[in-house]
Amino acid sequence: MTTRFNNLLSIRPEILSAKIYNGTSADEAFQNKTLRPIIKLQHDLLIAVFNNYIVKHKNVFYNLNLDEQLNYISNAIQKDIKFRNSLKGMIIGQFTVEEYERYIQNSSALNKRMMAIVKERLIQSIQLFAQPKIHQNV
Repeated sequence: MTTRFNNLLSIRPEILSAKIYNGTSADEAFQNKTLRPIIKLQHDLLIAVFNNYIVKHKNVFYNLNLDEQLNYISNAIQKDIKFRNSLKGMIIGQFTVEEYERYIQNSSALNKRMMAIVKERLIQSIQLFAQPKIHQNV
């Protein structure tokens, strides 16, 4: 078990701006110490998953203007329960046992924080969701 614990922690990126102070709430400390590094680690996977989500939903995303695309991302995360649960699983699967035990004490509030960070990352990466060019034979 120690090996899994050490391996998980060793691959997480360090986020220098994620500070924890004496007055920091337990949820905010968990967000900065656990959630943000894991979500950063999983960034490429989250992008790939959302690209697949776009394709599975008939590429509607590509026909939307920027504001509509931002709403699409928000709605996908907030209203599509299967998609939301899939995202949560990708993050929770990177928890140590101790982190999971902390998470289940207040999972509702921590899920909100988790999904807010994921949503922000997807929005900040919106340029990565440009419609793929179709190559034509010339």
